[in-house]
Amino acid sequence: MDHEEAGRFWDANADAWTRLARAGYDVYRDHLNTPAFFELLPDVAGLLGLDIGCGEGANTRLLARRGARVAAIDVSERFIQHARRAEVEEPLGIDYRVASAVDLPYSDAAFDFAAGFMSFMDVPETDRVLAEASRVLRPGGFLQFSICHPCFDTPHRRNRRDARGRTYAIEVGDYFRNLEGEVSEWTFGSAPAEARAGLANFRVPRFTRTISQWLNLLIDAGFRLERLAEPRPEDATVRSHPALQDAQVVSYFLHVLARKP
Repeated sequence: MDHEEAGRFWDANADAWTRLARAGYDVYRDHLNTPAFFELLPDVAGLLGLDIGCGEGANTRLLARRGARVAAIDVSERFIQHARRAEVEEPLGIDYRVASAVDLPYSDAAFDFAAGFMSFMDVPETDRVLAEASRVLRPGGFLQFSICHPCFDTPHRRNRRDARGRTYAIEVGDYFRNLEGEVSEWTFGSAPAEARAGLANFRVPRFTRTISQWLNLLIDAGFRLERLAEPRPEDATVRSHPALQDAQVVSYFLHVLARKP
C-alpha cells in the first residue's frame, strides 16, 4: 500500500471522524494527547509553520491561536473541505491545501517549524515524510510530531482488565513485525450509539515501525533529536474521563521534538 491508497481510506473516514471528533468524542486527543503536545511545543508566536496531515484542522487552529502563521496539508480532500469550512467560520489565516506528506507543495527552507499531529504513522513511506519535512524547514527550524507509541501499538495488543474493569496491563507482541497496511476497524469508544447512528466505523491502514526504526529514520533525514515525551494522564483527568485510565498503565503516544541543524 502506498500513500495514495492510504489516503483514500482517510478520505472515506473524514466525514464520520470530523462529526464525532468535533462533538467531543476523541477523548484521548482532547484530554491527553493534544494538551501534552502543546506543553512540549516551543513558542511559535510569529513563526511560519506547516501542519503535515492536518485532518479537519483541530490542532492547526490551536497552532494559529498561539500566534503562528500556519499552512496545512492533508491527502484527504474531504478533510480539507471540513477544515476550510471551519476557516470561513473562524478566520485564522490558515492556508489549507490537498497534498501528500511525501510530496509537499512548498519550496526548500520555507518554514520555521513543522508539526505532525498523529499523522506520520499513517503514511507508509515514513522516510519520505521525514525527508520532506526536513526539506521545507529552514536551518535551525524544528519538527515536532506525535505518533502511536511504537512499543505499545504492536501487531498484537490486548487490554488486560481486572474484575472492576480497570486496566492493569497491556499485552503486546510481534513488536518487530512491521505492519504495511493491515486495515483495522474501530470508532471512538466514548461515542454513544445515538452519536454513531448512521456512521460507519473508521477503516484505518496500520503501518508500524519499531522505536529504533523511527529514531534512525529521523537521524537519516538530518534531524537532531531534542526532546521526547510520553504523555500520561493525571489522576484528576482520569476522574473526569475514566476511559483514560488505561493510559496510566502504558504510554499510548510518543512525542518527538527534533531540529534541523
